[in-house]
Amino acid sequence: MRFRNIVVLMMAVLALTSCAVSKKNSDKQNTDNTSALLIGKKWQLIEIGGKAVADQVNGKVPFLKLEEKRYSASGGCNGIGGELTFSTDGKIKFAQGMSTMMACPDMSIEQGLSKALITADNYTINNGILSLNKARMAPLAKFKLLEEKQNLSGTWELDYISGPRIAFEGLYPNRKPTMTFNTVDGKINGNSSCNNYNATFKTNGHQISFGPIMSTKMACEGSGEATFFSILEKVNSYDVSENTLTFIMGDIAMMRFHRK
Repeated sequence: MRFRNIVVLMMAVLALTSCAVSKKNSDKQNTDNTSALLIGKKWQLIEIGGKAVADQVNGKVPFLKLEEKRYSASGGCNGIGGELTFSTDGKIKFAQGMSTMMACPDMSIEQGLSKALITADNYTINNGILSLNKARMAPLAKFKLLEEKQNLSGTWELDYISGPRIAFEGLYPNRKPTMTFNTVDGKINGNSSCNNYNATFKTNGHQISFGPIMSTKMACEGSGEATFFSILEKVNSYDVSENTLTFIMGDIAMMRFHRK
């Protein structure tokens, strides 16, 4: 009888431990899922202290951008940045960081945003609106997701291509392919690493397609040009992040360029 009681007690302890571990893992997963909605995205400030904020302050869009361990922001004047910590149950902590020291006509939004960031201890996302809060009081600041314009204009140089077994430097030992976008006329031109080429292109959101590629007919060594043209015809979407342009097929990054 005593042995049976000990076994029952041990099973109860194991069950409680398993529940605790499961809850901890669940909390971590929920936190990771929620913070993943925030990280790497840019949020436009739309309300501070219960008052609406204009789309532009001093000619600039006020925003907040969150990375895994850091944040950057602007109230329409100076750049603000510092360390950032996410924890369970929607908790968040902004550390006081560095700021540029420009003087602007309207400093009130910047001052309000700086205070809200340091004061906030939790966040919520409802209907696409990010709110920074202190305990359960009214939101200190509200933001909406800012869709950054995908600026293709200008000249880009290839620095990565997927698929071929030959190393990138082996494909393009002397000259890397380039691409120049004329977004007004919907045309591109460039050099394939050997021949000059041109084509038309169309975009719809992040989708992109290219018309027939026409090029000069100089004989080229290696397979670099053929690889470049072949993959360019297959890509169907793109992404621009600062000075990096990525062409994608399905969900696979096929080509990457940097702005020249």
